[in-house]
Amino acid sequence: MPVTLDLNCDMGESFGAYTVGDDARMLETVTTANVACGFHAGDPSVMRRTIRLARKAGVAVGAHPSFMDLYGFGRRRISGERPEDLEAQLIYQIVAMQGMAEVEGHHITHVKTHGALGNMAATDPDLAALCVRAVAAVDASLVYVSLPYSETFTAAEKAGLTVACEIYADRSYTDAGELTPRTEPGAVIHDIARNTDQVLEMVLNKRIPTTGGKRLEVEPATLCIHGDTPGAPGIAAALRARLEENGVTIAPFAGPGR
Repeated sequence: MPVTLDLNCDMGESFGAYTVGDDARMLETVTTANVACGFHAGDPSVMRRTIRLARKAGVAVGAHPSFMDLYGFGRRRISGERPEDLEAQLIYQIVAMQGMAEVEGHHITHVKTHGALGNMAATDPDLAALCVRAVAAVDASLVYVSLPYSETFTAAEKAGLTVACEIYADRSYTDAGELTPRTEPGAVIHDIARNTDQVLEMVLNKRIPTTGGKRLEVEPATLCIHGDTPGAPGIAAALRARLEENGVTIAPFAGPGR
């Protein structure tokens, strides 16, 4: 049976005079870009430049909202926000990305929460529902990119949103199907051969290998490749080549203007 997979990358994470990642080179390989909306990284000029580069490369774009955490790159677990305030912050970010993309004639296709926000929502049903409400409030036709075995996946499906199941090449998984916390040993997989083997197992055999030796069923729609990893463009190109060698068609899960 033919297999199709999207390759997504978190990008647009430069800020002012600071450059993070090589977005232009990554856009030569990936098919979808998750663009930072200014709360964990990025700024209006970076957002606009990233959208323009993606449009030129024929790459779909989406919003990558986060906690308000520029200092911690959105990776700090933040609590105590009033739910209505956090929901407003997410709507603000999605609308900003949507508006910038509209101006550039390259409509957004999806939303993917960033960092600690995404990780916390994956296990917290109330936070997951809040994130889903924010997306639906802006545009219920947007695809929600989510980890499998997560509260966000359940909440998005319950709300009637289209969900794209996301897998990772460079992160290990717990027996519960969650990403291993970055604070634990082995959370990030640095060996390219091991990354590739894990991806092929998930995409071709539709099973997630876990740190406890389990194999969890999965139907992946998109593979995330981190753009801020050293050598990321080369890693992305090598992964894409291996996937195509194994008969996998690389294409976005939703085209611009969906």
